Amino acid sequence: MRRRKAQKRILLFVLTVTTIVISILVGLSCSLGASVMALSPPEDTPEEILRTEIITEARSPIDGKPLSAAEYAELQAQLRTQPVPRLDPRIRQNIFLLRLRKTLRLLFPFLSF
Repeated sequence: MRRRKAQKRILLFVLTVTTIVISILVGLSCSLGASVMALSPPEDTPEEILRTEIITEARSPIDGKPLSAAEYAELQAQLRTQPVPRLDPRIRQNIFLLRLRKTLRLLFPFLSF
């Protein structure tokens, strides 16, 4: 009985020392890397300079093709004047039902729809 208690105490001591050593090593490794991680790469352009840049190229919001500034302004003007296309009511109903089905599956995963 005494031998078993002694073994448990030794095991507890070993686990405690191991935990302390591991936590110290993790703390040291985290603090050493923090000073290096805070620096940006030297070739990186500062944000203050990037904010003052004039953007002369853009991408189309429709298909992602590269556009010049004039083409982009023209496309934005066209999009403002054209009405937004409406979906067929049957398609809207199907989308609503699919979203409802997805929500019900989240709430009741054991049911098969």
